[in-house]
Amino acid sequence: MEFRVEELARRADVSVDTVRYYQARGLLEPPRRQGRVAWYDERHLERLARIRTLAGRGLTLATIGRLLAGDLDAADEALATAVASEDADADVAEAGELELLTLDELAERTGIPLALLQAVNKEGLLVARRQDGQPWFTAADVEIAATGLKLLEAGLPLPEVLALARRHDEAMRDVAERAVALFDEHIRQPLRSTGEPDETAAARLVEAFHTLLPATVALVTHHFRRTLLAVAQEHIEQVGADAELDAVRSEARTWIG
Repeated sequence: MEFRVEELARRADVSVDTVRYYQARGLLEPPRRQGRVAWYDERHLERLARIRTLAGRGLTLATIGRLLAGDLDAADEALATAVASEDADADVAEAGELELLTLDELAERTGIPLALLQAVNKEGLLVARRQDGQPWFTAADVEIAATGLKLLEAGLPLPEVLALARRHDEAMRDVAERAVALFDEHIRQPLRSTGEPDETAAARLVEAFHTLLPATVALVTHHFRRTLLAVAQEHIEQVGADAELDAVRSEARTWIG
């Protein structure tokens, strides 16, 4: 059975533009052409269903393309799904359900000028979730944007905050890339080389990811907090009055617990 693009889109419950976009990205094989008419078949319908399933798990189109091409297998699919769902689960726990917002909608929801959010996003202080090739934001980003606004309200100059955000993004990306490389080298590749069935390898990869992610986040968060407090205390010890030093020491004890 063959369909024209409008019928294919209707059966797959997607738009015609989506069909053409997937085709342009190489996710969908070209149709059979008869003159100027393009004909699609059941294979295209099945591929669209597969793409929608993978996209529904939060996988990026780049990852989906590699899965469809056979460059990644079932174990990698399970790991990619775990990575995508980890962030989504955190947002759902925060908001009750996952709501995706454009940057315009984020500006409207927070009351922060769009131009300011664009600048902050450009410097990496906001990290968008990418779905169908588009950047999206969630309730967690609403909260973090409002928190960032408090820095400006406290009197910190915007250019300095953006410069600090840029340096933080660069440093955190470097640490994250190294952490992922370590996971791949010492966890993923050894597991993949055992010759275990895909289902077993997938389960072990996901288990390792769910164990190591919170441990890594806790270590990085703890280290940054302790370092920030130590630097603040060192600074006040050099330039502050006795009352300021006492206040910082007291606050440090509270945060360190």
